Amino acid sequence: MDQAELDAWHMRRALELARKGEGFVEPNPMVGCVVAHGAEIIGQGWHRRFGGPHAEVEALELAGARARGATLYVTLEPCCHQGKTPPCTRAVIASGVARVVVAQRDPFPQVAGGGLAELEAAGMRVEVGLLEEEARRLNAPYLKLVEKGRPWIIAKWAMTLDGKIATRTGASRWISGPESRAVVHTLRGRVDGIMVGAQTARLDDPLLTARPPGPRTAVRIVLDSRGSLASESQLVRTACQTPVLVAVGPEASPLDRRRLEEAGCEVFFSPAESQADRLGGLLDELGRRRMTNVLVEGGGRLLGSLLDIGQIDEVHAFIAAKLVGGQAAPSAIAGLGVDQMADALALESPEVEQLGSDVHIHARVAR
Repeated sequence: MDQAELDAWHMRRALELARKGEGFVEPNPMVGCVVAHGAEIIGQGWHRRFGGPHAEVEALELAGARARGATLYVTLEPCCHQGKTPPCTRAVIASGVARVVVAQRDPFPQVAGGGLAELEAAGMRVEVGLLEEEARRLNAPYLKLVEKGRPWIIAKWAMTLDGKIATRTGASRWISGPESRAVVHTLRGRVDGIMVGAQTARLDDPLLTARPPGPRTAVRIVLDSRGSLASESQLVRTACQTPVLVAVGPEASPLDRRRLEEAGCEVFFSPAESQADRLGGLLDELGRRRMTNVLVEGGGRLLGSLLDIGQIDEVHAFIAAKLVGGQAAPSAIAGLGVDQMADALALESPEVEQLGSDVHIHARVAR
């Protein structure tokens, strides 16, 4: 194995380690680190939880004195600022490693190349860009939050083979089977927010919690311009146990806003006239709150609005081997849509798996 192959091998291990932090570290990035002498790994680690030690510190602690003269492989530029933990560059320099291989620069304003410059100034060989594409894919939600100020939007729906998310009467339980629903609960347990439209909240009366609980407790978000979410709904009745954010517009009466707030919901008011502007403003607000991943569970109007403003990043579609029919039965995505098939939103490298009698398609939107 030559040096280039060896470097790639160690970086792939660092990326595997980084993935272990998913759901635990947000809004921080997932980061993995390997310290090695040649093919021998003498230390490894990953960022395990928000506010906890960073990957480099964990790996170097395991390596101990053997780190001197070694190579450190890390999936993201080491931080050089004091946050919840001390700068990682300080630990890397003190360890005596001779070479640092970094997958990608960190666009976070307080780092943004500063970590690399600090390591180079200390006399270390620094190389950047090994498996950068894989590293960027791993941390795409973090990168969107830092660079665009908005969360990563995961669109999820269950539909029949003929593309219906409910019957013509609005009945939708249950389209998918228990295996598919278990995957959805896993998704819910690692995101910061779960979003639905007012009609879905009214027709389905969902609880929108992860069962069993995951590493994160998502804020349940309802887009309800009129503030009409019923006091008897599961969401309102459990608002004091699990957060509920109701996004309302000028149509919402002060009485309904007060009713929801007194029940324990947070009400986010947008004065914008258009639905697109309100939705964009809400996404900006969620970004200010450092929400990294938001799962959108429908319905078709909300998903269509997100499609129209170009804010769907990832898709989980569960297709049941059932036929419903009916011209009035709703489909997964409404909204304005595109005029030409050439303008359709393309998904890259879709993953397809069978879950019981359902088919699960998971992919990211091609940019």
